[in-house]
Amino acid sequence: MDTDRPVELNDSARMPGPRKGVPAADCRHEGLPAPQRYLALAGVWLALIVSILDSSIANVALPTIARNLGASPADSIAVVSGFQLGVVISLLPLSALGEIITYRRVFTGGLCLFTLASLGCVMSHDLTELVVARTIQGIGAAGIMSVNGALARFMYPPRLLGAALGANALIIAAFGALGPTIASVMLALGPWQWLFAINLPVGALALALAWRTLPESPKAERQLDVLSIVLNIIAFAMLLSGVDLITRSPSELRGGVVLTGGVVAAVLLVNRCLSQSQPLVPIDLLRIRLVRLAALTSASTFTAQTLTQVALPFYLQDGLHFNLVQTGLLMTPWPVGVALAAPVAGRLADRVPVEVLIGCGLFVMAAGLGSLLWLSPGMELTSIAIRMGVCGIGFGFFQSPNNRALLSSAPMHRSGAAAGLVAISRTTGQIFGAMLVAIFFRLFGHVGQAAIAVSAIMTVLAALLSFARKSSASRAGT
Repeated sequence: MDTDRPVELNDSARMPGPRKGVPAADCRHEGLPAPQRYLALAGVWLALIVSILDSSIANVALPTIARNLGASPADSIAVVSGFQLGVVISLLPLSALGEIITYRRVFTGGLCLFTLASLGCVMSHDLTELVVARTIQGIGAAGIMSVNGALARFMYPPRLLGAALGANALIIAAFGALGPTIASVMLALGPWQWLFAINLPVGALALALAWRTLPESPKAERQLDVLSIVLNIIAFAMLLSGVDLITRSPSELRGGVVLTGGVVAAVLLVNRCLSQSQPLVPIDLLRIRLVRLAALTSASTFTAQTLTQVALPFYLQDGLHFNLVQTGLLMTPWPVGVALAAPVAGRLADRVPVEVLIGCGLFVMAAGLGSLLWLSPGMELTSIAIRMGVCGIGFGFFQSPNNRALLSSAPMHRSGAAAGLVAISRTTGQIFGAMLVAIFFRLFGHVGQAAIAVSAIMTVLAALLSFARKSSASRAGT
């Protein structure tokens, strides 16, 4: 059954015992007391920092790693794809596990696994060992990402949830932007193993803080659906592998077979989840129209962002003839704009209608993308940088308010599923955006204005999806 009415969050102080007939996680709360909250926040932020950095710094180190391990550049890409695979196959199972054994245990367990896998990366002697360690590292990172939003609902009172998510978005944007620079500096000072060795002390400190301060959450009285988890792993692994193979000319037929297998597994998974009250794929939440629109908005926007950020460096260098340094400088204003806008948007999301905030932000992002269609060789760098900054500011006004809207529209006892939906919507959008870049290269041999135009159109569609929530909320209130 479809419903437009969001689930309201209530204010109060610590999580009391469950009331009769009310799920434990839906009891009134006010989050953690301030001193404990700040220490818990430090642990969460440190965990986010190392997981975000490790998703980006390896890209810069690939040539060095390939030379050091005697691997080909093409084979070394598995160091990145292994991490991504570990993340995407684990997000939904670990978010479901968080509801059963508590979000705190999944978060700290994921952080512990991530840190130990970092040690495995440092000690790797060949490419195979490193890829295995990176895949395990991705699973650990998924433990951090899958329940981060759910933990925020127990760490903060509802009136501060938007500000909390805005602060998290600031951390993600800032260190995502700094990742390549940090990697370059570390590679200049020492071997590539240092990139992963730094995770050991930071991860240990984050684990100590998180273990002592993160709040407990009520446990759901159900078991993990093992068959759903197996189908989830098969579906995502085959879909990712199939798309990768299709984009390589000699492997088109094999890629089509693998991709078809992934689609079949995904259909079987969704069909199995349809009959369950608390399924691995959170179909129960997607029946709530506000949740569904927030998830679609997120997937569409992250597709547009990834398509632009992957395609634009090629367009700047090959089409507009900017050099590598200039391209790097021109890509920087986007994450800077996100970092500036995200905390402001998060605080505003606690005070003004989020659908308006998100929709306006996305129209700003679309305007920025539209302005990039008019680039020409020899254009002033400042002019291009301003346009990129406008895109980042618009994106920053989308991210944390949209996450807040999705999380707060779900029942408290399904916070893990909602947090998993936030993460999987983002990840799916990023994968689809990268796939579109590969498709543009296959069809046209290059990427340029057409890719940016598609990004702008998708952003406008995402804005319209956001404004559709306003009419849903109005109907729910009547």
